[in-house]
Amino acid sequence: MPQIPMAAEPILAIKNMSITFTSPDEADVEAVRQVDLTLTAGKTLALVGESGCGKSVTARAILRLLDKSALLPSGEILFNHGQGTVDIARLKPDSLAMRSIRGAEISMIFQEPMTSLSPVHTIGDQIDEVIVLHEGVSPKKARERTVHLLDQVGISGARERANAYPFELSGGLRQRAMIAMALACTPKLLIADEPTTALDVTTQAQILDLLRQLQDDFGMAMLFITHDLGVVAEIADEVAVMYLGDVVEQGDVYEVFRSPQHPYTQALMNSVPHLRRKADRQRLSPIKGTVPSPKDRPAGCAFTSRCPYVFEPCAGTRPAPTEVGAGHLARCHLLARTKMEALA
Repeated sequence: MPQIPMAAEPILAIKNMSITFTSPDEADVEAVRQVDLTLTAGKTLALVGESGCGKSVTARAILRLLDKSALLPSGEILFNHGQGTVDIARLKPDSLAMRSIRGAEISMIFQEPMTSLSPVHTIGDQIDEVIVLHEGVSPKKARERTVHLLDQVGISGARERANAYPFELSGGLRQRAMIAMALACTPKLLIADEPTTALDVTTQAQILDLLRQLQDDFGMAMLFITHDLGVVAEIADEVAVMYLGDVVEQGDVYEVFRSPQHPYTQALMNSVPHLRRKADRQRLSPIKGTVPSPKDRPAGCAFTSRCPYVFEPCAGTRPAPTEVGAGHLARCHLLARTKMEALA
């Protein structure tokens, strides 16, 4: 990937963001807790973790697509759209300002295109609508742009495919159509929510190559959500590891993969199968236990109930981020104690 000069300011900066779901019958549930993330033009940040750890909720908060029961009690989502910086967390989901950003400057590839695309409208009509809405061009010009986009994402016979309904396309073609829709207005930030999970490995490789090429062409920032560490190693520049709504480790992808510091990141890495010589074969090392419900979140470290290194401070207080390398942070009491002992 070519080197792109660092922007004076990041495209998006999430600062101390929490997300809480309310219910009239039960206690409030904190799904995301004090998250800090930064996205830069031309770079990809991968957000990884087990299912239910808050990855998709974090992404949807950026576009204000959360359920009405979701609240953002604290934090900022600062988006730099060239004409200044706006705090998305303070915008109403249905406001004109938010609708002018959503789909135009920040777009999202959803996890399952079959349920995200309208089954009663053609692919072309759905992409046309985005272009007409945000760019105000005529339907004829919008259709020409749509055909060009479909061709750009590798759909052969683009003009004919534009008249197809989602159920008439394969999973790979639907995903490409979803990517074309997300790129229709050349966004500054693209959010890809597990865009390759339901695809076979060959189509997955093609989609990843396509996303890298399109990022090179447009110079956009990308937030890539996945639980596949192999995909992270292939596409990301930086990685943030989430567990139970907490970002427990983040940093340069090569540094985090070379030297994972948080026990949860280490456990994730150890649970990945490796090709070994027959004499060196070992059983997989799964993470013991299950992710607790957000309703039963530990008072201290989120990983307390499954961590093999737990000691007294872990259950009582939430650990602060400890710098373990240049731009490499991890939330762990053990790391903090080790660092203090080294400095003593």
